[in-house]
Amino acid sequence: MTDPATDLATETFIAHRNLLFTVAYEMLGSAADAEDVLQETWLRWVKADLELVRDQRAYLVRITTRQALNRLRTMQRRREAYVGQWLPEPLLTAPDVAEDIELAESMSMAMLLVLETLSPTERAVFVLREVFDVGYDEIAEAVDKTPAAVRQIAHRARKHVDARRPRATASASVTRAAVESFRRAIESGNPQELLDVLAPEIVLLSDGGGVKRAALRPIVGADKVVRFYLGGSAKAGVAIACEHTVLNGSPALAVHLDGELDGVMALHVEDTRITGLYYVRNPEKLTRLESATPLTLR
Repeated sequence: MTDPATDLATETFIAHRNLLFTVAYEMLGSAADAEDVLQETWLRWVKADLELVRDQRAYLVRITTRQALNRLRTMQRRREAYVGQWLPEPLLTAPDVAEDIELAESMSMAMLLVLETLSPTERAVFVLREVFDVGYDEIAEAVDKTPAAVRQIAHRARKHVDARRPRATASASVTRAAVESFRRAIESGNPQELLDVLAPEIVLLSDGGGVKRAALRPIVGADKVVRFYLGGSAKAGVAIACEHTVLNGSPALAVHLDGELDGVMALHVEDTRITGLYYVRNPEKLTRLESATPLTLR
């Protein structure tokens, strides 16, 4: 016979799983680590006495936050040894994520990279407060701080993020048009077409993880970005094909070289031009592209 308490714990965990994954991913920028955090959360949740838990959702978020904080501190040491630029692990997302403007913005590559500049506790507080609208008392329990301390941390983190977050993204239709123009320019190999769609101050970050070729430092400026892309592909003599996709709630491209997936490219568009390119080539980060990952703020 099955244990009724275990059945109830399982049902509750499944009901909130998408939320818990979203919390963990927002804190870590890694789907693989977020899944590990959920496994650790489940092991602690199934041992809890549910009769003593007043708010099961809050309790689960608290466990997830604590486990994600532990994982984040460990990941910081790993990232110090990472070869080249580190980019978040991209997620294939469903259309409903793109329709939720708040969720899409918080999940974007640009925003996740801003969150990387926060300390682990600042990131946890910012994510819970600004993204998931969790109360200060509840956050205090999750991060083992007083509510007053959490308010101060939230204020400091908000100022830090506001000073670094990208300007407002262009509308969905303008973004799609810019992505399509970029796709055509990449496939045609026409440098002027590329220059027309790239902002002069564009920044390119590429992540090969030491496995695939990537720029070790950011490439800044439209001319340099064009040389990086067209020079590399021309020397290699490969055929480039780009396929439209949606990553982290935003239009993106899957890049194929000679018919094989080479990586995925997230883009940030302001006005009508691309100001940010995030090219993930590390094969270990291309495992969540077969099916959409369900995400939610609630």
